[in-house]
Amino acid sequence: MGILTERSDVFVLLIFIFLTERHYQWVEAQHCVWYGECGESATVTGKKYNCNYTGPPIPLGAKGIELLDELCPGLDYGDRNLCCDVNQLRTLKGSLQLPLQFLSRCPACFVNLMNLFCELTCSPRQSLFMNATELEPCVDPALENKTNVVTVQYYIENTFANAMYNACKDVQAPSSNVKALSLLCGKDASMCNATNWIQYMFNINNGQSPFSITPIFSDGPKAGFTPMDNQTWACTDSLEDGSGPCSCQDCSQACGPTPVPPTPPAPWTILGMDAMVVIMWISYVAFLLVFVGGVLSAWCYRRRRIMSEYGPILDSNNPMSLNGEDSDGANATCCERLGERFESALRRLFTAWGSFCVRRPALVVLTTLALVAAASAGLVYMRVTTDPVDLWAAGSSRARQEKDYFDQHFGPFFRTEQMIITTPINDTVIYSPYLGGSDVPFGAILRKDILHQVLDLQLEVEALVATYEGQNVTLTDICLSPLAPYNNNCTVLSLLNYFQNSHAQLDHVVGDAFFIWDDYHSHFLYCVSAPASLNDTTHLHDPCMGTFGGPVFPWLALGGYDETNYNNATALVITFPVNNYLNDTTRVGKAKAWEKEFIRFMKSYDNPNLTVSFSSERSIEDEINRESENDVSTIVVSYVIMFVYISLALGHIQSFRRLLVDSKVSLGIAGILIVLSSVACSLGIFSYAGVPLTLIVIEVIPFLVLAVGVDNIFIIVQTLQRDERMPQEELHQQIGRILGDVAPSMFLSSVSETVAFFLGALSNMPAVRTFSLFAGLAVFIDFLLQISCFVSLLGMDARRQENNRLDILCCVKLPDGQEEKTDGFLFRFFKKIYAPFILKEWVRPIVVAVFVGMLSFSVAVVDKVDVGLDQKLSMPDDSYVLQYFKNLSMYLHTGPPVYFVVEDGLNYSTADGQNAVCGGVGCRNDSLVQQVYSASLISQYTTIAYTPSSWLDDYFDWIKPQSSCCRYYNTTGAFCNASVVNPSCVHCRDMSPSGKQRPTGEDFMHFLPMFLSDNPNIMCGKGGHAAYSNAVVLGDTGVGATYFMTYHTILKDSPDYIDALKMARVLADNITQSIGHKVFPYSIFYVFYEQYLTIAYDTALNLGVSLVAIFVVSTVLLGFELWTAALVSLTIAMILVNMFGVMWLWGISLNAVSLVNLVMSCGISVEFCSHIVRAFSVSMKNNRVERAEEALAHMGSSVFSGITLTKFGGILILALSKSQIFQIFYFRMYLAMVLLGATHGLIFLPVLLSYIGPSVNKAKVFAAKQRYAGTEREHLLNY
Repeated sequence: MGILTERSDVFVLLIFIFLTERHYQWVEAQHCVWYGECGESATVTGKKYNCNYTGPPIPLGAKGIELLDELCPGLDYGDRNLCCDVNQLRTLKGSLQLPLQFLSRCPACFVNLMNLFCELTCSPRQSLFMNATELEPCVDPALENKTNVVTVQYYIENTFANAMYNACKDVQAPSSNVKALSLLCGKDASMCNATNWIQYMFNINNGQSPFSITPIFSDGPKAGFTPMDNQTWACTDSLEDGSGPCSCQDCSQACGPTPVPPTPPAPWTILGMDAMVVIMWISYVAFLLVFVGGVLSAWCYRRRRIMSEYGPILDSNNPMSLNGEDSDGANATCCERLGERFESALRRLFTAWGSFCVRRPALVVLTTLALVAAASAGLVYMRVTTDPVDLWAAGSSRARQEKDYFDQHFGPFFRTEQMIITTPINDTVIYSPYLGGSDVPFGAILRKDILHQVLDLQLEVEALVATYEGQNVTLTDICLSPLAPYNNNCTVLSLLNYFQNSHAQLDHVVGDAFFIWDDYHSHFLYCVSAPASLNDTTHLHDPCMGTFGGPVFPWLALGGYDETNYNNATALVITFPVNNYLNDTTRVGKAKAWEKEFIRFMKSYDNPNLTVSFSSERSIEDEINRESENDVSTIVVSYVIMFVYISLALGHIQSFRRLLVDSKVSLGIAGILIVLSSVACSLGIFSYAGVPLTLIVIEVIPFLVLAVGVDNIFIIVQTLQRDERMPQEELHQQIGRILGDVAPSMFLSSVSETVAFFLGALSNMPAVRTFSLFAGLAVFIDFLLQISCFVSLLGMDARRQENNRLDILCCVKLPDGQEEKTDGFLFRFFKKIYAPFILKEWVRPIVVAVFVGMLSFSVAVVDKVDVGLDQKLSMPDDSYVLQYFKNLSMYLHTGPPVYFVVEDGLNYSTADGQNAVCGGVGCRNDSLVQQVYSASLISQYTTIAYTPSSWLDDYFDWIKPQSSCCRYYNTTGAFCNASVVNPSCVHCRDMSPSGKQRPTGEDFMHFLPMFLSDNPNIMCGKGGHAAYSNAVVLGDTGVGATYFMTYHTILKDSPDYIDALKMARVLADNITQSIGHKVFPYSIFYVFYEQYLTIAYDTALNLGVSLVAIFVVSTVLLGFELWTAALVSLTIAMILVNMFGVMWLWGISLNAVSLVNLVMSCGISVEFCSHIVRAFSVSMKNNRVERAEEALAHMGSSVFSGITLTKFGGILILALSKSQIFQIFYFRMYLAMVLLGATHGLIFLPVLLSYIGPSVNKAKVFAAKQRYAGTEREHLLNY
C-alpha cells in the first residue's frame, strides 16, 4: 500500500512538472513581434512600419473588435488580447481592398486569405511563426524610443499555402474575362502557384506592403519556429457563417468532370472511300451495263428480223405509223385533242396579232414607246441598296431581328478602325531579368526603337483632323470614351497603352550606376499577365491600365505569338473603336469623314521599318464601290461585243452586192433597245412600288434578259429568212403565220422563266428575292415587246429589204436584181452535218454515256461544294484591304466579341432571377454565366473563348459591406467614390448577416445606378462604369435588357464563322430553356452568315420550285404533254446538278451570289431546251430520230447563233475584270452556264428525244394536214 502511495505522489509530481513546462511555453508563445504603427515607410508612400514590441498581447478596443469581426470572421481570439491595434486593422483593410473585391466571390478562398493576413497582423502567438530580422529606430519625435520593424520572416506550413491557393486558383474576374489571380499574382494565372502568389503579396514592390515580409515555407518546425497552419476550407466547403460552397465557375472541383465535346461524325465511307463517290460509280457502271445491253439487244433484234430500225413505225399497218389509214385523228386521246385545240388557239391568236402589228406599225411602236416611257419614269424613284445588312439579311430573319433588338437597346456595335503592324527586321532581342530567372526572347516588333516608331504612328493617327460640312472632326469627337465625362480619353486598344501612350513612359528605367533593374521589358511582361493592374510590381510602379480607364488584353493588341508567350509576338494590332449611331446621319457622317482621312493618311504612310496593313469601317463598302466603278468598263465592253455580234449576225447576206441591203444592223439595234427597255420598265415599275435595287440586279438582269431576248429575236428573224411566202400571201400574213408558228415556243420559254423567277421571290434571302422579282417582270415585258414592237419593226425592215433599200441609210435604194435565195451557213451546217452526225446510231450511245457520267460525277460532289463567301473575293485585286484580310487571319489570336443578350422581363431583384443568370456563390449550375463558362472549357468545339463578363456578379462584389466600393454621403444620399476620404461617407450596407447577403428588392435597384456610374480606381477595381455602362438598360420599374459579353475563338474562314454562329445559338437556346427566359447571342457578323445555316435548304427549295413551275407551265403550253414537260424538266435538272459539279471543280462556293446565278441558269436553260422540245413535239416526221434531227436543224442553229454565241463572246471579256467576285461568280459561272446549257440543249436533249421522246400527237398531225392540204406549202408540215 505504501508503495502505491509513493508511486502516486511521483506521478502527480511528474504531471505538475509537465503542466508547468507547458504553461511556460504557452506564456512564451503569447508574446508579440509588433504592436501599433510607427514611422513612415521609406519605400511605399503613405504606408507605415509596425512598431517592434515583444510583450504580451494587448486588449483590443471596441472599434478594433468591430473591424476584427469584419476582417477576420473565421478566427476566435478569445479575450481579444492581440498584437495589433485598430490602426493596423485599418491599414490591413485598405491594403486588402483589391483582393477582397476579386476573391470574396468565393467565400472559402477569401476566409483562407484573411487567415493568412490576420494571423500575420494580429495573432497573439506571433512569436511562434514570425521573426523580426531587421529593426531601425523610429525617427518621428512623437514616437520616441520606438523601433520600426523593417523586415520580418513569416513561417507558413506548406499544407496551408497549398490549400489556400487551391481554393482561390479558379476564381474569376468577370469584368476582365480572366482569372482573378492574373490580377493579384503579378503574372498570368497559369504561371501562378501557392509560393509565388504569397511571395508577390508580401513583396514590398507591389505597392501595398509597407515593409518586406519574407515567407518561409516548410512542412514542420524550422529554425525554432512553428509554421502557421490554421484550419483551411476547400472551395467546395460550406462555412460556419452559412456561406455556401464556391460556384463551379470559381471552383473547378465543384463542377464535376470537364465537359467533353461530342465526337464529330465520322466521314461516310465505303471501303475507305467517300460513300457518295462509290455509290455514284456503282450506279454509273450499272446504268452503262443496262443501257449498253439494251442497245445491243435492240440492234441484234433488228438484225435478226432484217428490218429497218424504224420499220414498225413506217409500216402502214402499224397503228402508230403516220402513213397508216388512221390519220384522221379519230383515235387521238382526249389529252391530244385538248393539246391540239390549245395549240391551234395560240397559233391563231399570235397569227392575228402578228398580222396586226405589221399592218399598224406606227400605232404599235408609238403605243409601246409611251408605255415604256411611263414605266421607265419610275427610275426617278430608284433607290440602290448598298448596305450589306439589307443585301444579305431579310428584315424578318432571326439575325436581323436580334440585331435590331441589340441596336435599339444598347446602340449599334461600334465602328472599327484597325492597323496590323509588322516589321521587315528579323532579329531577336534577349532580355535578362535583373533579379535572375530565365532569359526572355523579344521579337523584333517589340524592340524599343520600333515601339517608338509605332507610337509616333499611333499619335499621328490620333491627331488626324477631317472636315465634315465645314466643321473640323477629330478622333476625340467620334471615339469611344467609356469613362466620359470624367475621362475623355479615347479607347485605343494598343500595346502602347501599357505605357500610357507616352514616349517618356516607354523610356522609363529604374536602376543604379551599374545595373538596370527594370525597364519596358519587365513592365511589358507584367502587363500582359495583369492588364488591369494600376501598379506593376517592378521598381517602375507604372500602371498597365489604359489611359481610357480600361485594360488592354494582350490577345487583342498582339499577334503572331505562340500559346501565351506574348514576348514572341511578330505583329502589333492597334484598334480605334469609334461610336456608331442608329439614326443619326450627322454623327455617322462625321465618323465617315474621319475614316476617309484615316484611309488617305494610311495610304500615304511610309516607314521602311514598319509594314502596316489597315482597314476602316467604311473600307469594304468603299472598295466595293470602287470595284463596281472599275468594272463598268469591262461590263460595257462585254455588252458592246454582244451588241455588235447581234447586229451583224441577224443579217443573212445573199451576195456581196446586197451586203448593205440584207444586213440587219438597224433591226439588231432595235432588238437590243427593246431588251434594255424591258429592263428599264422592270426597274421603273418596282421603283414606283418602293422596292430598292441591288448591285446584283443591276449587274445580272441585263445579262439574263439579253440572253432570253436575243434568243427569241434570232428565232423570229431566222425563221422568216428561211421561209418562202405562199402565193397570194402578203407580207403581214407571212409574218403573222411565222409568229403563229414560233410565238408559242417563245411564250413557253418566257412564261416558264417568268413563273420560275416569281416563285423564286419566295426566298428569304433579300438578294435572291429582289433578283427574282426584277428578273421575272423583265423577262415577261421583254416577251411582250418582242411580239409587238419588234414584230412591227421586223415588218418595216422586211419591206425595206424587199424594196432594195440600204440598212440604216434607208433612203438609198439599189437597182432591182434577182438573187437566188439560199440558206445560211449555220443552218446548212446544222441540217447537213451536225444533226445527222449527232443522231448516228453509234454516236447516240456515246453521248448518253458521257452525259450520264457527267451527271454521276456532279451528284457525287454536290455535297462537297463549299458554303460561304470569302470576304477577300469581294475586293479588287489591287485593294489595300486584301493585305489586311491576310494579316487578320495570320496574326490575330481572338475572334469577334459575342454578347449573350437577356431580353427585357427578367426580375433581377429576386433571388430566383439572380440565380438564373449569375455565376457566383449560390447561383444555379445551369445559370447563364455558368453555361457560357462551361462552354469556354471546350472552346475548340463551342468557339466560346473565355468566361463571360458578368455585371451582376461584379455588382454583388462591389456592394459587399467588407468592400470600400459602395458608399454614400449620409448627409445627401449621393454616391461617394472609394477614392474619396470623407467621414460622412458610409457603407451602403452594414456588416449584419442580412447586410452580407445579396441585395434584393428595392436595395438592388437603389444601388445599381451607383455601380454603373462608378469609375474603377486603385481602391475599387469593381466600378462598373467602364465595363458595364452600356450592358444594362435601366427602366422606371427595374432592369430591362442586359448582355453578358465574351469572345469567340479565332475565326479565319466562312466555315469557322458559320460554325461559331451555329454553336452560339445552340448554347443560347439551352440557356433559354434552362432559365425560362429568352436569351439570344449577338455578334456583328451573325447577320451576314445566318443565310448559310439554311442555304442548302434554300437552294434546294428555290431550284425545286423553279423546276416544278417549269414542268407545270411546259405541260400546259405544250398541249398537256406530260412526258414532254418531264423531259424538259429532267434536262434542266441535269444542267443544274452539273453546275454544282463545275462549282466544286472551279472552287466556287455556294452563297447568295452563286444562288442567284443558279436561279438564273435555271431560267436560261429553258431557252436552250424548250425551243428544241417544242420543235420536236410539232414535227411531222416519220420517227423520233428524224423528228429530233429536224428540230435540231431548225431550232438548234437559232439557239446556237442566238443565245450561245452572243453570251460566249460577252462572257470571255469578264475574265479581264480586276474584280475577283466577277472572275469567279460571273465569268466562271456564266461560262459554265452557257456551255452546259448549249451542250445539253444541242447534244444531249436531241439524243434523249430520239430514244424516249413523246410519240407524235395524232390530233396535231391531222390538224396540220387539214391546214395545208392542197397547197404548195405542204413541206411546212415538217415544222
